[in-house]
Amino acid sequence: MAFQLDPRISRLVARGAGPSSPEDFQEGDTARLRRILDEGLAQLSALPAVSGVSDRTFTIATGDGHWLKLRWYAKDGSTPGSAAIHFHGGAMIAGSIDLYDPLVRTYVAWTGVPMLAVDYRLAPEASAGTAASDGLAALLWLLDNARELGVDPSRIAVMGDSAGGGVAAAVALLARDRRLEIARQVLIYPMLDDRTTDADPHLAAVPTLFSYAFNRTAWAAVLGEHAGTQRVSPHAAPARNTDFTGLAPAYIEVGELDIFRDEDVRYALQLWRAGVPTELHVHPGLPHAFDVLLMGEPRFQEGKLRVLKEL
Repeated sequence: MAFQLDPRISRLVARGAGPSSPEDFQEGDTARLRRILDEGLAQLSALPAVSGVSDRTFTIATGDGHWLKLRWYAKDGSTPGSAAIHFHGGAMIAGSIDLYDPLVRTYVAWTGVPMLAVDYRLAPEASAGTAASDGLAALLWLLDNARELGVDPSRIAVMGDSAGGGVAAAVALLARDRRLEIARQVLIYPMLDDRTTDADPHLAAVPTLFSYAFNRTAWAAVLGEHAGTQRVSPHAAPARNTDFTGLAPAYIEVGELDIFRDEDVRYALQLWRAGVPTELHVHPGLPHAFDVLLMGEPRFQEGKLRVLKEL
């Protein structure tokens, strides 16, 4: 039996929800892919407004002299405790903390856990690994300012969806290598492996919402001529990592119809083999970005929300 797209997603796709994958898309057209993805992410503005969440924007200097924008969200009246550093999606070539503002604000309202959103630099303007370096700078800044913000330094998670999940995974690697402890890595259908280039024939008949042509275009923008070669750092593509020992416990979820499914499952397996506590969920019949498309369905939110509340 062939894979079946969840009927709720089918109805949403029919109404134009999610990023479109035009038949005339020319692989390698990074500028057009950025427009397509940003237009899709702009749909986050349709999320129901939440109240009782305040935000503050900070600008910090990175090690290479870049001014990095961070946005701190906290629920009004929240008590000192945990926090999560959030990295937005967008294939590492699109997206911003402004486009993701409604989603991050919703997570904070639902969980009560403050979040620090990171406006990391995008490819192709920024070189491979820059996003992870920006993420590390955000982590160091949060650790330095933990007391002022009411954060327990031992209860900080990194999280993100799609490309943001990949950046979060890379930051977890950098943190481990620098002996910085983080409490959890929350990876939502993370983009981890530049070698996911050959189409799975079993997914050909269903809308994955993020196509192989999109993926090849994005990785080419991030890695240039090194994409698919042995000259790729795990700080750019975390699936290239070979040492998983000592990493933060992980929560990973992905849809069965997501082109990232196999690389995400393999990543979880490598974490398990290294003795890293890891929770993995593969959701039947669901494509990329299923949780955002189904924001009104509690069961597709409860896993990550539970993990955040447990920090």
